[in-house]
Amino acid sequence: MTTTFETQRTALADVVAIPVTPFAEDGTVDQDAHRALLRRLLDGGITTLTPNGNTGEFYALTPEERRLVTESTIDEVRDRGAAILVGVGHDVPTAVASARHARELGAQMVMVHQPVHPYVSQRGWVDYHRAIAAAVPELGVVPYIRNAQLAGARLAELADDCPNVIGVKYAVPDAAKFAAFARDAGLDRFVWVAGLAEPYAPSYFSAGATGFTSGLVNVAPSVSLNMIEALRSGDYPAAMKVWEQIRRFEELRAANGSADNVTVVKEALASLGLCRRDVRPPSRELPEDERAEVAAIAAGWSI
Repeated sequence: MTTTFETQRTALADVVAIPVTPFAEDGTVDQDAHRALLRRLLDGGITTLTPNGNTGEFYALTPEERRLVTESTIDEVRDRGAAILVGVGHDVPTAVASARHARELGAQMVMVHQPVHPYVSQRGWVDYHRAIAAAVPELGVVPYIRNAQLAGARLAELADDCPNVIGVKYAVPDAAKFAAFARDAGLDRFVWVAGLAEPYAPSYFSAGATGFTSGLVNVAPSVSLNMIEALRSGDYPAAMKVWEQIRRFEELRAANGSADNVTVVKEALASLGLCRRDVRPPSRELPEDERAEVAAIAAGWSI
């Protein structure tokens, strides 16, 4: 019987939360804080989570820590009905091992991080994702696309070989390119997730996206849910009201090539007493003068 992945597709057409990975004073993963933040997301109405995403500092975690984050997430949400999209990546054997680990624990999907190798050919991109997707045919697979050079035809080629490639986290900051890419790959063939979060969600939804990722959701789940509800109903003025509400917060995250993307989220959480502000290099904590601005923004949201 052919797997249709309808449950996974539905889960992607939503707010796809990227939880932070909080650190304890000694620098290790703070498991208690991590679980508390996951419960807060679930209690806030979030039903799709991505452990080991970029907001979770994927590339700063050790292999053992990535496994721990996956295990803690799946264990915490096991009885809550949430969908889990586990981030995997690095070399092919590492990504395959991570995907199989996620499958063994009961995850429904994996997100494959954009390869960071300095030399990525388009055919090589297909080969990389094919090797991972073929290793876990029972799981839905979601490529995370940040490469503006990749052609939509390559994604279609990948899905021809691997029907478990069911969605795309598209994170190229160009709505026109997204619209063309999605149509070249097959607009109705995949679930399109706006991978640059709330700031790009309205423009990407207008071109065919039905879900968006979010780091902001760690701080204010209701804000993210307000945006997707507006977008689902086609109420773009209402969606842009949310956009205006979060604009400064997201500008701070995006400044200087997104240098403080995770830092700003953790600073907001720290201001609310939810976790420490600690991040790992190459990220760095905010200077004192910017901390107050982030705290004021978070305090102004209905949390």
